[in-house]
Amino acid sequence: MTTMRPKIFGIAGWKNSGKTGLAVRLVTEFTRRGYKISTIKHAHHDFDIDKVGADSFRHREAGAHEVTIVSGTRYAIMHELRGEPEPSFEEILARLAPCDLVLIEGYKREPIPKIEARRLEAANRAPLAPQDPHIVAIAADHPVEDTGALTVFDLDDTLAIADFIAATVGLSEPAK
Repeated sequence: MTTMRPKIFGIAGWKNSGKTGLAVRLVTEFTRRGYKISTIKHAHHDFDIDKVGADSFRHREAGAHEVTIVSGTRYAIMHELRGEPEPSFEEILARLAPCDLVLIEGYKREPIPKIEARRLEAANRAPLAPQDPHIVAIAADHPVEDTGALTVFDLDDTLAIADFIAATVGLSEPAK
C-alpha cells in the first residue's frame, strides 16, 4: 500500500523573523476553515520535551530507543537518536498521520514551496529569496523592494497568506 504524500508548505526565515507567530496564526485559520493541519518544526539545537525525573525521562535515561507517553488527550513518541544521524525531512514526513496540510517551520533548505518571513527585529536580515527558488512569496513587517515576481504580504495578513497557501498547494474544500 502506498500512501500519498501530504500537501506541504513551509515558512522560512532567520531567527526572530516571525516564523512561529505566522505558523500559529495559519494553523488557527486553517483549523477554523475545517482543515486537519499538522506541523513540523526543525530545531537547530538540542531540545527536550521531557521533565527531568519524570518516569518517561527515566526510561530514556535507562537507554530506551523510543518512549511513548499516552493519555486520554494526547500521546508523544520520543525517539532517541543515540548517535544515529538526524532523520531526513522525508522520513519525518512519512511518520505523520494523514492530514490536509503539513506546515513546516524551519527546514529552510528543503525543496518545498515556502514563504519567507521577514521582520525588522530579525537577528539576520539577509534575504533568503534570491538564493532559494522554492520561496514563492514573502511576508514582512516592513516595505520590501527588489522581490522580482514574488508576491509580498504584510506579515500579519493571515487570511490572505492562508488563501495564497491553499491556492499554491491545491488545497480542496475540507470534508464536512
